[in-house]
Amino acid sequence: MGSTISAVLLLLTFVGFIYYIVKGGNLMIGFFIMAILWAVIGQVPASQVIQKVFADPALNYGPTIIYIIFGSWFGRVLVDSGIAPAISEATNKVGKKQPVLAVMLVIIVTAFIFVSAYGVGSVIAIGVILLPIMLSVGLPRDIALSAFSMAIGAPMYLNVVLYNQIKAFFPRAEYGGKYLVFGVCATLVQLVAVMGFVFWHRKRIDASKANENLKIIGAETQAVADVKVPKLAFIVPIVPVMMNMLFKWDAIPALTLATLLAMGLTGKFKGYQKFVDFLNSTIKQAISDIAGLIMFLMALIMFSGAASMDAVRFRPLFEAVLPHNMLILALAFGVLAPLAMFRGPFHVWGAGAATAAVLSGLGLFSDGFLLPLLYVPTLMAVSTDITQSWNVWGLNYMKVSTKAFLKHGVPVMWVVSIINEVLVYLFFG
Repeated sequence: MGSTISAVLLLLTFVGFIYYIVKGGNLMIGFFIMAILWAVIGQVPASQVIQKVFADPALNYGPTIIYIIFGSWFGRVLVDSGIAPAISEATNKVGKKQPVLAVMLVIIVTAFIFVSAYGVGSVIAIGVILLPIMLSVGLPRDIALSAFSMAIGAPMYLNVVLYNQIKAFFPRAEYGGKYLVFGVCATLVQLVAVMGFVFWHRKRIDASKANENLKIIGAETQAVADVKVPKLAFIVPIVPVMMNMLFKWDAIPALTLATLLAMGLTGKFKGYQKFVDFLNSTIKQAISDIAGLIMFLMALIMFSGAASMDAVRFRPLFEAVLPHNMLILALAFGVLAPLAMFRGPFHVWGAGAATAAVLSGLGLFSDGFLLPLLYVPTLMAVSTDITQSWNVWGLNYMKVSTKAFLKHGVPVMWVVSIINEVLVYLFFG
């Protein structure tokens, strides 16, 4: 009885948090308060709150922060060296005739890259080049960011790095055979939806506002005419991804190599003092760009720590309401997929850890069915939730409001989730 009451109270605070966010509340403050509330309501012992909610999550997140720093530095070098503006200008010349086609190609390229690439560092490295390209053809910032984020989420069904993370909940599931066929189908469903989203908003494309939007995000730091950028430098943005794909390099050395290549190919090594000045200015600006993001992520990871400790509180609630019919269960997860938002009860890396534990513990369904069942709503959150680290970076980089981001992404991903849950039943039911 006590666990049920706690679960209801946790859900009520969760609803209040969503209302707070929709009204434009500060995310960092909101997540910090939620971490405290969930620790108190979940009756977590004080010693565990100090260590498991506030200390360990923040300390363990250190490596991710390092990836963010190096990714931000790489992005700043791409901009200040003139490479990003040069590529944007080249694409703009093509996109002026066929802007919708240009955006569609960017979406396809994004999805292709993130079949294998993963992590906020990779997203930043790719985002600082592809997002300005979409803006350069006249696409509004809010539409461009939503399309980019959903294009990243689409191939995550096939991304082996993320798959192995969720497999921890369902160890008997296998990456291969029937799952890969499902993964390709689910990816294509989401990609088609993203392209449909762009096509629906095609009348908002306005080339006359391209320079204004690029200026807002700081992508016009140097005009192309001011810096002679060799065409060879155009491959620099994909160097980190290629080093990972071909040689299994970690993101840190891959980003460092790409950053040095960017400097070398644009003449920043010509003169010691010139190199030092450029190095210092880009590092200083890169850290400044992500200072607020880092503190937000600290608050977010503290809330995630509290949510994982409260997972057991949701067990009796889910045992009472979950249907045993696989078709009904799949449709229910599709219709209720937005519950994955804000690290909710359908997000396996949030409060949804409870859902995964309950479904796995009941023994009514195979791991092969349960993994994609929960993966679908989780990827809805990955694609359009403001608690996803790279989406937070995107909001900050593109200067887009959380309200606009959610308004564009949630309806599209909701439809995608329902369709993909039907596919889950057809493949694994």
